Amino acid sequence: MIYEEKKKIFYKKMREYTRQDLCIAFSGGVDSSLLLMAAKKWMEGEKKIYAVTFDTMLHPSCDLETARKVAREAGVIHEVIYLNELEQAQIRFNPVNRCYLCKKALFQRLKDFAAQKGVSVILEGTNEDDLHVYRPGLQAIRELEILSPLADTGFTKEEVRRLAGELGVSVASRPSTPCLATRLPYGAEIKPEILEQIARGEEFLKNAGFAVVRLRLHGDIARIEIPCEQFPEFLKKREEIAENLKNMGFSYITLDIQGFRSGSMDEKL
Repeated sequence: MIYEEKKKIFYKKMREYTRQDLCIAFSGGVDSSLLLMAAKKWMEGEKKIYAVTFDTMLHPSCDLETARKVAREAGVIHEVIYLNELEQAQIRFNPVNRCYLCKKALFQRLKDFAAQKGVSVILEGTNEDDLHVYRPGLQAIRELEILSPLADTGFTKEEVRRLAGELGVSVASRPSTPCLATRLPYGAEIKPEILEQIARGEEFLKNAGFAVVRLRLHGDIARIEIPCEQFPEFLKKREEIAENLKNMGFSYITLDIQGFRSGSMDEKL
């Protein structure tokens, strides 16, 4: 199916969904922001859109600020649900099905919120590309009957960014910021201080010019993933990078010669 056909089907779905109040699981990333702007485009009358953001231990704090900004731009109701996933021992020790356990907890809270508001339609931003990688959280989304219109329509990440640009979504080119637990090996205990350390390290690297970056932590070793074409720039700054990261508590600093790749911690599964 070509892009224009997908867009037509997607818009038809959104027109149907917006005939009533609806909730959108809203991270502030490009996928959920596209859903939000498309819903706003087709919303009629006095119907309400609730953009619901999860404020959790496992997501970078910058996500919440971005979500607030985009929700203001859309002029919708923005709600924040607070949840500490690490209170669950199963999640704290980072099992291979961690994503399933987290999504089940988060989206159950979202369903409870929607029920309080009398809303029966809940949307989330999984796209077609997500269906072809290790995403155990998708099982929880299906079990809870959350709708995924982008994936259902076959929109790839590239097509999501294209349509987001057409609709003037301000975060259309924003890099993905997945859960911070993806920076740790499965089986490693997830501690708040470690997550904060990783978040600070990645923020420093972004400010140093590496917008697409993952800092994966293997014990004392920080394994940095950036696009291969940025290796020369990284090596020019290696002394500054090493000094700053060591001051943050990282003992050994390595550059992964395979470069950036989403979900590299899943490669052994």
